[in-house]
Amino acid sequence: MGKSRNTRRERDADAAVVEGVDGGLAQLVPDRDRARAWTLLLDGAPQSHVDLDDPAYLSFEYQRRLGHVVDLTAPPGRPLHVVHLGGGAFTLARYVAATRPRSTQQVVERDAALVQLVRRELPLDPGARIRVRSVDAREGLGKVPDGWADLVISDVFSGARTPAHLTSAEFLDEVRRALKPGGCYAANLADGPPLAHLRGQIATAAARFAELALVADPTVLRGKRFGNAVLVASDLPLPIAELTRRAASDPHPGRVEHGRALTDFTGGATPVTDASAVASPAPPPSVFR
Repeated sequence: MGKSRNTRRERDADAAVVEGVDGGLAQLVPDRDRARAWTLLLDGAPQSHVDLDDPAYLSFEYQRRLGHVVDLTAPPGRPLHVVHLGGGAFTLARYVAATRPRSTQQVVERDAALVQLVRRELPLDPGARIRVRSVDAREGLGKVPDGWADLVISDVFSGARTPAHLTSAEFLDEVRRALKPGGCYAANLADGPPLAHLRGQIATAAARFAELALVADPTVLRGKRFGNAVLVASDLPLPIAELTRRAASDPHPGRVEHGRALTDFTGGATPVTDASAVASPAPPPSVFR
């Protein structure tokens, strides 16, 4: 929307903040059940939820599952080096800072206008070690030093679709380069029936990592509806039992697939390359109603 962004600001604390950003129309909508909590929407699609009073609170289902991965990446409280591809309202970066003080984090969010909006309206804790780069996710990942990250989290959507260049084996080669030996990669994926994108992403990760797990709503895994799935990958064994327990105890219980069952789930899908990559499918309009 360029330089002519329109802003509507209200003094009423219950009013939404509406502002044009590079990726569309951003809305920060107050959570009427939590005093200083907000939901970020882009062009009507929910992106993030932030509680400034309790940054360890994760409202969105898929963000809770990514939070479980953060919790299980290292012993409780141990600081981590984390790269976040996709910033939104910095929900997961705030979570890491709150649950693992002294962590050092890099957030890569291409939409510079969105970053400015979030920083202004939902300011980060000044003591948090969070650096934000406003560049393309793959470009920003390329600037991370070799072997720097304990955890790389990918949660990038443009027009509610993951860009093609963030779905390939070559992209995962960059992820591996940035990870410490035995580090962990977690990606928020979105797909619906017939789940071709999700199957392809699992096959791609299996070509680059020794251990995989997938966390999703059972109805999504059965191809009954469009939804999110969190893919976790590492070269070291994953904490499957604890991840399963946590996912099952969530308000919206998730199922964890791994091992042979996950291999069978791919249905013979082949790894995605830069030459064959396409963006993830657009969600049906009914998803956000």
